[in-house]
Amino acid sequence: MFRTHTCGELNLKNVNLSVTLSGWVQTIRKFGSITFVDLRDRYGITQLLFAEHLNEQLEANPLGREFVLQVSGTVSERSNKNAHLATGDIEILVTDFSILNKSITPPFTIQDDTDGGDDLRMKYRFLDLRRNAVKRNLELRYAVGRSTRNYLHEQQFMDIETPFLIKSTPEGARDFVVPSRMNPGQFYALPQSPQTFKQLLMVSGYDRYYQIVKCFRDEDLRADRQPEFTQIDCEMAFVEQEDILNMFEGLVKRIFKDVKNIDYTEKAERMTWENAMWTYGNDKPDIRFGMKLCNLKYPSHTFPGREDLSHLISGADFKVFDEAESVIAISAPGCSEYTRKQTDELTEWVKRPQIGMKGLVYIKCNADGSFKSSIDKFYSEEKLKAIATAMQAQPGDLILMLAGAEERTRKATSELRLHLGQQLGLRQPHEFKLLWVLDFPLFEYAEDDNRWVARHHPFTSPKPTDIDTMINNNPVIENPAEYLKHPYANIKANAYDMVLNGNEIGGGSIRIFQKELQQKMFAALGMDEHEQQHKFGFLLGAFEYGAPPHGGIAFGFDRLCAILGGSESIRDFIAFPKNNSGRDVMIDAPSAIDQKQFDELQIRLDLK
Repeated sequence: MFRTHTCGELNLKNVNLSVTLSGWVQTIRKFGSITFVDLRDRYGITQLLFAEHLNEQLEANPLGREFVLQVSGTVSERSNKNAHLATGDIEILVTDFSILNKSITPPFTIQDDTDGGDDLRMKYRFLDLRRNAVKRNLELRYAVGRSTRNYLHEQQFMDIETPFLIKSTPEGARDFVVPSRMNPGQFYALPQSPQTFKQLLMVSGYDRYYQIVKCFRDEDLRADRQPEFTQIDCEMAFVEQEDILNMFEGLVKRIFKDVKNIDYTEKAERMTWENAMWTYGNDKPDIRFGMKLCNLKYPSHTFPGREDLSHLISGADFKVFDEAESVIAISAPGCSEYTRKQTDELTEWVKRPQIGMKGLVYIKCNADGSFKSSIDKFYSEEKLKAIATAMQAQPGDLILMLAGAEERTRKATSELRLHLGQQLGLRQPHEFKLLWVLDFPLFEYAEDDNRWVARHHPFTSPKPTDIDTMINNNPVIENPAEYLKHPYANIKANAYDMVLNGNEIGGGSIRIFQKELQQKMFAALGMDEHEQQHKFGFLLGAFEYGAPPHGGIAFGFDRLCAILGGSESIRDFIAFPKNNSGRDVMIDAPSAIDQKQFDELQIRLDLK
């Protein structure tokens, strides 16, 4: 028997018990004729005491860090207890030991505050996984998965596997493709999601389906992206939007309770896509704090019917505002005492290429009721006060204003809001706020191709009130300059995103389930009848055999785990992640294959 107990379970109740432990040597400390060793396994650390009678054996078989060690001995109360360890009240008086395997010196220290950089730890990921910090992340990931499965099982969902080798139907991200040896010249694709299969399962009568499933997208990477990632993928039949929202809000609240012991009893806030863009500048707003956008100037077609405040900034002969398509402001609470250095730093921040603005205007709302601004020579104090009043800025606040092209300015103001929220401590990682964003546009206009593209995916249904508009109008855009006047520009999607702390953690929709409407959707995206049949003939055919109304949602499992764990990167919650170039530096993948494999696949590689 290699062990009777783990290294994390013994305590004072076990004193005088004879035990056998196995694990890895964490530290070795010699004090004269006795030696202390911390032995580590997945469950914790236990201190071992090698008394004087074992000196000769230790000298003949010296221990080293990360050696795999088996010891037998007696549990004893420690004289010098360690309150930071679950086993800190006891130690093992070793009577016998055996080195099960030796280790060369690790390339970095295996502890929470490691001296290994990202690249080194990814190369030796099997060692990095021994660290408690990484172990805790994987334990959290497991807990999220277990909670998800338990909840969905209780709600009568079935876990049904779908294929990984499927047909390439590129829409959005690039597919990873796999050559078929038995069908020369033909290729499988790895699924970007199980979307069409879960819809087919609804047609098959399995009205509550889920998977925690791998998905694949060949796209550029960043902190929250990996070429292979995991979704909680779900679908339900005979449902409307409200059924989906209630069911999966319940799932996330259950995960909060099971994993973080948080009773999230309040109803998740709901917001239309248009309100999110108007108020926060993006479609996944962090609503844990205020600093809402004030739209002082914007193109009338972008948000028709909204209040026009342009008179507050016009007529001052300030060309930056006069010539801008949009002027958008936020009010930072309690920041009017920012120094010149601090406002200059914010100006340089918005000038960074990834933000793309030319500058920043500020108005200080001083505590005494006066105003100081970088545009004092253009705007009187009365004008500055009117702007502050419209923004509901308080004495002590700092108003920050950006001006430029609509899309860029709105995005930049949103990023500035988040940046300041972080600086001011308004975005605490362990404070959670849920939001549903609803009523997205069904289509976006692709200027380069002069055609519509699906904002979500081509299986998303329009709102019931917009179905007739979609069916009874030609999707062709005759005049690209006036695409906003086309009826399709105003069609809303029967879609929804769940947002947590400014991150989209899940998205879905009520699906199209009638063949005619699905064909109309494909046509709107520029697919002729031949292409529709080639790519999606199987789905269109299935819709002729009694497809039920259905809808679903997919949660980003890795991203949800990262947020719950207080991390910016999903990579910290994946056992064997890729780096930012999509490489697994531990196993050196992707890699070249030999000529024999190319010959079997009847593929000739022509690198230019």
